[in-house]
Amino acid sequence: YNHNIDSSPEYYERVISTRTMEDRLDTLANVRNAGINVCSGGIVGMGETREDRVGFVHTLATLEQHPESVPVNALVPVKGTPLGDMLADTPLAKIDDIEFVRTVAVARITMPMSMVRLSAGRESMSDATQALAFMAGANSIFTGDKLLTAPNAGDDTDAALFARLGITALQGEEPARAAKGCGGCDTLEAAE
Repeated sequence: YNHNIDSSPEYYERVISTRTMEDRLDTLANVRNAGINVCSGGIVGMGETREDRVGFVHTLATLEQHPESVPVNALVPVKGTPLGDMLADTPLAKIDDIEFVRTVAVARITMPMSMVRLSAGRESMSDATQALAFMAGANSIFTGDKLLTAPNAGDDTDAALFARLGITALQGEEPARAAKGCGGCDTLEAAE
């Protein structure tokens, strides 16, 4: 069940107005109590601080049980949305590549058994940034030409990147641990 917490509890109300962080956490607990696996991550690059990114990861890492899948999304500002309009002309809106990779590394260290997934925003990331994210602990990506409202790298681009990095893509059925995290998510997984 995919239900992202989006940000840290401290920054949450600045970006989400339709429900509270407590509502999100209650939903995750209810899903887990129903025996359903949890896919929960967040979005970085929304104007938050490093402390907010730490708070986002800490919130997931201190759940009674870590999510099976933790997507780390880089914001793709969409004009006409509150965040898109607010950040469209802000030069510092895009998260620094090293800060993004640092967030991935902290997620990996604090949730060692979770699938840490590179998600939205990969289209604007360099191959070097994605390579660093894999070296920092990301072990899965969302594939396909589009993620919700944003373009995605596409299967051919992903396959070429994996080949350059010497990563073996596991295709078809995901390993049991990965499949638990996001049900029918279409992913490639970095094999060790």
